[in-house]
Amino acid sequence: MATTDTGNPLNQVPPATSVPEAAATFVGRPRQRGRGLAHGLVEDLGDKIRNQVLRPGDKLPTESEIMHAYGVSRTVVREALSKLQASELVETHHGIGTFVLQPRAGGVFRLDPGEIAATIDVLAVLELRISLETESAGLAASRRTDDQLLAMRQALDDFERNVADAGDTVAPDFRFHLQIAQATGNPYFADIMSHLGTTIIPRTRISAIRNIDRGGAYLSRVNREHEEIYAAIARRDPESARAAMRIHLTNSRERLRAAQEAAQKSGAGAPPPSET
Repeated sequence: MATTDTGNPLNQVPPATSVPEAAATFVGRPRQRGRGLAHGLVEDLGDKIRNQVLRPGDKLPTESEIMHAYGVSRTVVREALSKLQASELVETHHGIGTFVLQPRAGGVFRLDPGEIAATIDVLAVLELRISLETESAGLAASRRTDDQLLAMRQALDDFERNVADAGDTVAPDFRFHLQIAQATGNPYFADIMSHLGTTIIPRTRISAIRNIDRGGAYLSRVNREHEEIYAAIARRDPESARAAMRIHLTNSRERLRAAQEAAQKSGAGAPPPSET
């Protein structure tokens, strides 16, 4: 049956010349009940990627198409895509789409059991940052000055140069996020960021993140996410800026969660309470 305007494009067989092959083979399967919806979606999409049903470079169907194919909400789809991004199986370019990545050896960084306690606090800070900096990016897109945009650009250029030279990337990383807070025009955003300081950057407190990136691949990925945020702020697009910032920080959170779960399963045991 050919795809129609009113039918489900992912559960029908479209004309071979009208849609990409990835969309034609993208069909939802019944989920296992009793498990999280997002987990089931991640599992199925991950299987399709690992089994080459979806190949590197393929563009995933839209959020709406995935929702209809699997019968889940937009929130579930976004959570699943965030987890797939954190696992470096896909990469999202806001306004363009989500694409399957070439598999990387090694996968998520591995935590030492002694670092599990630190991850609890870092995850809590990331939750705060997602709520704070998502709105900060939207406001900055509406209110930034040309000088503030230039300061963001200089921070990203310093970050990229230091990745190439194996130099300090923490300072320019923090400076970029602080410049966004300052560009909101609301001093409280910048005050909170200044108070938190560079410890908001996970790799300042988790040695496993620093140690995996001998070739700069992790930091280059972080900077690509930064560039998405910058581009949206530069073109004064608040919604895209919010989305790009949320993707960036959610990816950091999901990568850290995955490493924490792996460390606990490997015999680290229950983590001790976090220090406050």
